[in-house]
Amino acid sequence: MRRECEFQLIRYAPLGLRNEFVHVGVLLREQGPFQDAKPRLELRFTRDWRRVRCLDPDADTSLLEGMESELRSRLGNDPDGKLMRIVEESFSNNVQVTEAKAYLAESLPAGIEELMRIYVDPPKRERLPRLSGRAAIQSTMRAEFEHAGVWDLLRKRIAASDYTRPGDPLRIDAGYRPNGIIKMFHAVSLEPGLDLAKVLAFSAAALRTGVERVEKAGLELTAIVEPVSKIAGAEQDSERLAMYRFGVETMEEAQIGVLTTADMNRVAETARRDLRV
Repeated sequence: MRRECEFQLIRYAPLGLRNEFVHVGVLLREQGPFQDAKPRLELRFTRDWRRVRCLDPDADTSLLEGMESELRSRLGNDPDGKLMRIVEESFSNNVQVTEAKAYLAESLPAGIEELMRIYVDPPKRERLPRLSGRAAIQSTMRAEFEHAGVWDLLRKRIAASDYTRPGDPLRIDAGYRPNGIIKMFHAVSLEPGLDLAKVLAFSAAALRTGVERVEKAGLELTAIVEPVSKIAGAEQDSERLAMYRFGVETMEEAQIGVLTTADMNRVAETARRDLRV
């Protein structure tokens, strides 16, 4: 028997672009009398933000990614909560929610998959080139943390200005606090150059001091970079290889741990143990 449900689409609509939007997520909620049980729901956002970037090159996709965890948490505490109201109260004006529509689903997981395929994920003929640079590293980080079941437990887009001084634009991708130390992880691509590595190295000391002052805890800051083998021609080009090594050494000299995306499975498993998932 199919279950009576309703669904709403979450879409990104840049200000100033009239009637232009991209669907980025789906909420599917089971309908019917539940007596003492809470209504069941599924929330899913896209993992492919390239259509959003095509519509708005300045879109803050990290903020959109963080919305998924926040919405899931709030709806988990209040399954009857109105998604439209939550979004209007708490999130960017660029994010919109459609009116609820009826839907019959074989199951909630199967239904969310079908709705994502229909409305959100682009068909194969629209697939764009593979992610590269920092976006590719961030995608791997998220995938591994999700696989370990800890993504929703992490802090995202941690404002360095909370620990340094107002105006600092740096936002660390993810972090968590296991006991008396704070672990932070930031994607740093060395493919386009060394700017990202230098920025993180420059910020590390002030960030560490600020964490000790504000959180009364130590900071373990880790940069996640792509393996040198992923940078086209770097292994054969002595100048590019030297730049890669210089970027790694610059961060290590600033007491930043440097790991590659190949290490993310181990990093995520450590987080799972630290967070006791």
